[in-house]
Amino acid sequence: MRTETNLPVAVLRIVLTGFMGAGKSTIGKLLAQKLGWRLLDTDTVIEARTGSTIAQLFAQRGETAFRELETETIRDHAHAESLVLALGGGAIEAEATRQALADLEHACIVFLDAPLEVMVARCLAQPAAAERPVLADRERLAARLTARLPHYRRAHLTITTSKLSPQAVADYILEALHDRCAAPAVQTLEKEDVATP
Repeated sequence: MRTETNLPVAVLRIVLTGFMGAGKSTIGKLLAQKLGWRLLDTDTVIEARTGSTIAQLFAQRGETAFRELETETIRDHAHAESLVLALGGGAIEAEATRQALADLEHACIVFLDAPLEVMVARCLAQPAAAERPVLADRERLAARLTARLPHYRRAHLTITTSKLSPQAVADYILEALHDRCAAPAVQTLEKEDVATP
């Protein structure tokens, strides 16, 4: 299922948001490959910059310090053109991050939505699942998802991913951009290159 709200006329940046396990990194890679754009995964950039994993940063510095790093990373890199930006699941909790995203021109924000149990199962299937003790506390996870949903739902485009492959999700996004946006990289896509869902 795809829901569109006021898509930008021209898109030079695609920003992927959603809870952990939504598929932001995987779908971001597919989009970047298909468009010939650069992928920037904020968690990967932060880990490279600090030399610590996200779990270590949360344990050592706390969530507030991590969110500040996240906002700084977005401000430093998000203005590049031809960019697919995959945000951490909680990035939109910070007002400073929401403002940085609102200030981006020619950016399409995409919310990758799925039921919590689907996203938790995806996380548990990842090699780093043991580093995410937060996965064991389902009540807290549900509360965090509920708190973030109003921010996620402000996206230009929402894709329900639970019954779709990552490839199909990427195709849904490309189809929406092909139909509605005038970004040069999107315009060069031939219609037959985008699968019809």
